[in-house]
Amino acid sequence: MLALLFSAAVVTQAEEADTEHATDVDTEPAEEEVQSFDTFSPEERATIASSEEKHEFKAETHRLMDILINSLYSNREIFIRELVSNAADALDKLRFLSLTEEGLLEEGEEMDIKISFDKDLKTITITDGGVGMTKDDLVQNLGTIAKSGTSDFLSASAKGADSTNLIGQFGVGFYSVYLIADKVTVVSKHANDDQYIWESSADSSFTISKDPRGDTLGRGTSIILHVKEDAEEFLDETLLTALVTRYSQFINFPISLRTMKEVSREVELEPEEMEAESEGEKEENEEEEDDDVEVGEEEGEEGDDAPKTKTITETVEDWKVLNEAKSIWTKNPKEVTDEEYEDFYKTLSKGQGAPLDKIHFVAEGEITFRAILYIPKVADPALYDKYYEESDGLKLYVRRVLISDSFDNFLPRYLNFVKGIVDSDDLPLNVSRETLAQSRVLKVMGKKITRKVLELLRKIADRAEVDKEDEEEADGEEADEEKEAPAESDYEAFWKQYSKSIKMGVMDDTKNKAKLTKLLRYKSSKSNGKWTSFEDYVDRMPEDQNKIYYLTCQDMSQCTANPVLEKFNKKGIEVIYMDDAVDEYCSQHIQEFDGVEPVNAMRESAKLTESVAFKEYSALEDTQELIAWFKKTLGSKISKVLVSNKLTTSPAACTAPEYGWTGNMERIMRAQAMGSEKTIETQTPSIVFEFNPYHPIINEINARRQANEDDEALADMANILFDSASIMAGYNMMEPEVFAKRIYKVVSLGLEIDPEAPVVEEEPSVEEEVEEEVEEEVEEAEEATEAEEATEAEATEAEATEAQE
Repeated sequence: MLALLFSAAVVTQAEEADTEHATDVDTEPAEEEVQSFDTFSPEERATIASSEEKHEFKAETHRLMDILINSLYSNREIFIRELVSNAADALDKLRFLSLTEEGLLEEGEEMDIKISFDKDLKTITITDGGVGMTKDDLVQNLGTIAKSGTSDFLSASAKGADSTNLIGQFGVGFYSVYLIADKVTVVSKHANDDQYIWESSADSSFTISKDPRGDTLGRGTSIILHVKEDAEEFLDETLLTALVTRYSQFINFPISLRTMKEVSREVELEPEEMEAESEGEKEENEEEEDDDVEVGEEEGEEGDDAPKTKTITETVEDWKVLNEAKSIWTKNPKEVTDEEYEDFYKTLSKGQGAPLDKIHFVAEGEITFRAILYIPKVADPALYDKYYEESDGLKLYVRRVLISDSFDNFLPRYLNFVKGIVDSDDLPLNVSRETLAQSRVLKVMGKKITRKVLELLRKIADRAEVDKEDEEEADGEEADEEKEAPAESDYEAFWKQYSKSIKMGVMDDTKNKAKLTKLLRYKSSKSNGKWTSFEDYVDRMPEDQNKIYYLTCQDMSQCTANPVLEKFNKKGIEVIYMDDAVDEYCSQHIQEFDGVEPVNAMRESAKLTESVAFKEYSALEDTQELIAWFKKTLGSKISKVLVSNKLTTSPAACTAPEYGWTGNMERIMRAQAMGSEKTIETQTPSIVFEFNPYHPIINEINARRQANEDDEALADMANILFDSASIMAGYNMMEPEVFAKRIYKVVSLGLEIDPEAPVVEEEPSVEEEVEEEVEEEVEEAEEATEAEEATEAEATEAEATEAQE
């Protein structure tokens, strides 16, 4: 009989698939088009139709059950989610039907789901007080695979107003029980039928019988799982609590787990115990009388007639509610208090403090869903260590049942710090309900969530800007008064924790790059140690400035000490400091902001306005000869020599070619664990050497060059000048040992010492020689004395031996 039901189910599904396919097509193809793809003529088709035989698909029941059990679900713990979901559906059906059927649900009647386990019997029992199943329901719903009672119920109620939120639709969730059980017993009681028992061992048959115990449930269903030997770990209170909390903590109905606990209580003593206690008291009184100690009865002390009691410990049954968290995202945001939002966040984050901010919204359109998203105040310490792993910050629910809590492409990786809940009533799922049936829908949801998160960050940033303007106004009004340091804004707190995430977004998310660039914050040469944005920078730009200047470096001190900033500071041109390693990559993805091009001040192309005198000096023949001499002297270490218009007090500086590495970028590349030094050396473009034409050192070098271009000391000075400038720029020193020798030579000349003077070791004095001779004589005398004593001892021992003989 079951095989026929399986066959009918397969045929029905095939017919429904054909019907669905037909509805997806807007227009039927013309008859000529159909015939053009058909290899049979109309006459041949008629002949085939007259002689064809019709058969139904058949299914091998045992093989089909094996596929359902071992191939449909990837995680065996999913059984608890499926059974709890079915129980919740049964309760929802009861509540819905009670609206039209009087007496079906009594007022104040408890509607809950109870879970219990027995380690001795190796069973897990899940009981609900829902609508229950009749005998026919048991045959149809449990005896026919892919036959969903929930689907039928929704179809029947679709004609009227339906307020139910039922998740079951495929009719296969029940069979997940066989992931951990080798036998299942279902006891069910419907209001219109007696209580029946359905049993099966995952083979090709099942049994149904009337319950000889009568009506023990009153109404509802109890599913008893006889656990396999290899699944006994599920017979554990901690594990069951964790699974229910993970998958079903937001189910509308209370889910209680049966536990056993020890309690203490007072009980009256038995007559024998009271008699023994009385005898003991008499003995104590006699001993006290012997000691001549008077004992008076204290005020308030109970008399002899008071009942005698003792404390005993008992193991009693207790039901622990597992889903106390409320699904506040289903409410109107105006109805949810800040305290509720904070408590809900603590549930998600396992007890962390208050979030930095939140957003609660309903998205409608191609897919409708509700969401509550939080930005944690403190970043996970391993946030960037697991940057390319699946994100586990968002949990996806369908009708308050967890579908997934880890995603690969749901949200952009740079937003993996966001935590929250996303719930939809009409999300298309696959049969196992573990993943989405259509990745395109997931992408649509991801885009909407991304947009909402960026809007939230923009609002936080705007609040910070308003607060900063208010602070500046207050500073102007109360300049003479001492004030406390301003409190850190929410966006400053966010930026300290998640700045790398926004920068990674600028690099990865081309569609939202403009929004993300507005969220960037840096310190600059004019921000007085405070964070500033590209928008603020552009607003402060002079009219004649046509570029945004920034500087990448290892840390803030290196930024401020870089000599290329000298002329920028003198002219009052603001430079943004980028001291994060990610900035080297991020800055390359910002081609323009508000129509202005950003330029790295370390680049050769970051040139300032040149005066007429500077242009005339650069064009002099003598200057060109000096440039040629520097090129010859420095050799392959440089790619170009320029007369710099960036320096004021420093004699020289090293900058990067237009498409080469800056010193900071070279440092980052050398720090890569898998990098090869030899490969880096060959790939590193040569440095640009810039000199200050007005500096005394350069003028003196030029004068000595004119006197003698082959002066070796002059060449050493030029190399030391280059090495010093490259170190200031953050580049790696190519020949440190040569640099050290040159420094020693310069120090020697500065001390008026011959650099080639030999190093003479100091000879020992006469007194030291005499002392060494005396020590040697003493040692020789001691050795001789020891030898004589040893000889005399041997002679004495020999004489004694002869005398004994």
